[in-house]
Amino acid sequence: MTILQDRPTAEMEEAVQNGFDLSWLQQLKQQIPGAAEELANDPTLAEHTPELLNESPNQTQRTRGALPRPGVPQYSAYTFRDKKEVWGYNLTKLYQEAVSRQWSSATDIPWDTLRPLPDDVEAAQCQLATFFAQVEFVAADVPGRFIAQMSPDYHEVRMFLLTQVMDESRHMEVFRKRALANGGGLMRMIDSVSDVTGGSTDNAREFTEMSSRLHIVGEGNVLTLFRLGELMAYNDAEKAIYRRAAQDEARHVAFGVLHARYMNECTPERREEIHAYLDEAEDRQATGNGGENPAARSANLTADSLAILLGGGADKADEGKKILAAIRQRQVKEYFQRLKSCGFDDRIENGRVNPALLDAYKAA
Repeated sequence: MTILQDRPTAEMEEAVQNGFDLSWLQQLKQQIPGAAEELANDPTLAEHTPELLNESPNQTQRTRGALPRPGVPQYSAYTFRDKKEVWGYNLTKLYQEAVSRQWSSATDIPWDTLRPLPDDVEAAQCQLATFFAQVEFVAADVPGRFIAQMSPDYHEVRMFLLTQVMDESRHMEVFRKRALANGGGLMRMIDSVSDVTGGSTDNAREFTEMSSRLHIVGEGNVLTLFRLGELMAYNDAEKAIYRRAAQDEARHVAFGVLHARYMNECTPERREEIHAYLDEAEDRQATGNGGENPAARSANLTADSLAILLGGGADKADEGKKILAAIRQRQVKEYFQRLKSCGFDDRIENGRVNPALLDAYKAA
């Protein structure tokens, strides 16, 4: 017997007279396994199941699988209601990894290992930290705009993007701290950070447009720099920053690759559209048009800072530029690998890829 059934009948009768009503419990019958046959025979109940629909009719804030409530306002605020617009592979796995690998800039970075650096090296570190803080702000801000525009039925995508917003916010925080922690400070902002992260990323109006430019090109370039962070780190604190940021960035890049792979396999009619997004992103990656890109061929403020750090000082910047050229080649190789992974490497074979990237790839 249940607790409610054990109570005196008179008490229950009085409660019912005062408006106590448990009739809502009957809706649970629609959710338990024994209701499968009932659902199969009643198409009006199909939307109550957790099944992932290719097109979402949900215009409320009801999560997938929850029962609808009559009279709830229809917001009509969800721009993206088609699974093929936002979906990707391994979303749950990426989300769970993100949750399990969170870290804190306050407790997981050995700030006590910072030591005074030569003025030119400290200035270069602060300029690079300013660059990364601005880049990571955009990498949080842009995906954040799309989250509220997605149907709640595709909560796996929304939940992963929320972890990206958290990751990038933490990166912005840790690079700001590095700029301020060792006697330097925040330096000059770059002119157009959206160009660094892939070309007009912050103007993207379509989800795949944003992801192609941000995740596959922009964050991929930043990931290469993070992975090679020990080359430009001068203490254990800086090494830890780059190492932890790289593990986060790798998830974001993987999300973009898996989304592009899904689009390639499920919506082949959009391949040319995605190629067009990559055309523009590659142009900005290669030339630095409109913004300061460490991967660009032309000299720029961030590249100069990298050359100083890689060489070991302003007087050794020429040596640092040689190392930077090798890093640029590494960026292109990893970008080509991402294209291959998501099924868009035909642009390499047919010559559509930006010639400057091919030159960097082939350089000795």
